[in-house]
Amino acid sequence: MSKATPLYIDLFAGCGGLSLGFYNSNKWRGLLAIEKSPLAFETFQFNLLDRKRHFAWPAWFPKQASDIRTVLRDHKNELAELRGKIDLVTGGPPCQGFSMAGKRLMTDKRNNLVRDYLRFVEIVKPRLIFFENVKGFTIPFESDKKSPSNSVISRLRVLGYNVDWRLIDFSEFGIPQRRHRFILVGTLNGNASSFFEQIEKRKKRFLGAKRLPTNASTIDGIGDLARQHGVVEPEKPAKFAYGNYGAITSRYQKYLSEKVDRSIRPDSHRFANHTAEKEAVMKLLLATSRRGKKVTEEIREKFKMKKHSVTILDPHDKAPTLTTLPDDCLHYSEPRILTVREYARLQSFPDWFEFKGKYTTGGILRKKETPRYTQVGNAIPPLFAELAGRVLFEMSNE
Repeated sequence: MSKATPLYIDLFAGCGGLSLGFYNSNKWRGLLAIEKSPLAFETFQFNLLDRKRHFAWPAWFPKQASDIRTVLRDHKNELAELRGKIDLVTGGPPCQGFSMAGKRLMTDKRNNLVRDYLRFVEIVKPRLIFFENVKGFTIPFESDKKSPSNSVISRLRVLGYNVDWRLIDFSEFGIPQRRHRFILVGTLNGNASSFFEQIEKRKKRFLGAKRLPTNASTIDGIGDLARQHGVVEPEKPAKFAYGNYGAITSRYQKYLSEKVDRSIRPDSHRFANHTAEKEAVMKLLLATSRRGKKVTEEIREKFKMKKHSVTILDPHDKAPTLTTLPDDCLHYSEPRILTVREYARLQSFPDWFEFKGKYTTGGILRKKETPRYTQVGNAIPPLFAELAGRVLFEMSNE
């Protein structure tokens, strides 16, 4: 089926990084999106449903946060009616159970969401599939000889899809962050390998048309957001100060902020309130530790740091993979963690994209809530998603 504007469904949509890229590609129209977290869906709805009206959204599907299992149960008939009418299903089931940075338990209930993804694909039978997950998705659990990725590939082939996958480093596509992800593409018609051939072939031209570098650095991404450029002091009883824009020093900064009024403070550019003791330790780390490297165990013990993994960013290199834990990285010249807006810049979110909900959470709520830092840390970089959307559009017309 070929249409002037093909339709896609975004599963595990998060705050909307992938859908934002598809919107920017000017090639796709979303039908609906499924995201369980109310906080992430609030951000998604504000930017992509209400502001940009990127989704058609059928009347039978509630415009609210929803669990894919509930959708499969309660809307099975409506989904079956979509069979043969959807060009693409995208999605990245929650990755915590597969990540090498976590406990990586085979019994993690979130791992079962991959089966729900496959069940959704089986019912709707889209022409194309775009699937994203962490690098650990390709590695078997200790108690299993078969990797999760091989299980998915086998099932998709049974369903009739031609499948291919790669481990992609998004930093090779203009993102100022080393971020390796498992990307799988499936197609009912044609060769899935062509997706990877085309994104490699077209990435320089794609970035060149936007006048963006292929090797953007951390300071290219966030240099105009430093605290030294001035802050808006909090009004009582508010506790947090917000940063202002400084002068633009890179094309990347200009590109991501060109649709906002830079005389107004950036969205979500709120500085953390570090204790005097913690700020003093950060100053010592800035004076004694190498940029771009994890703080050594010796230095951690010297400063009695409880945090096991801390990296001071190198301004002239790419950032390491941003996680959902904002205190994993320290600013390259200021004794603080990054703001949500700086996180978003290093993920290639434009400044007009506003994040909603609480900024962070802790304790047992970390498994239940998706605050702003987590929304950004879990997202697919929109800049990469835009290129992917353009290539997938061409494949949808084959």
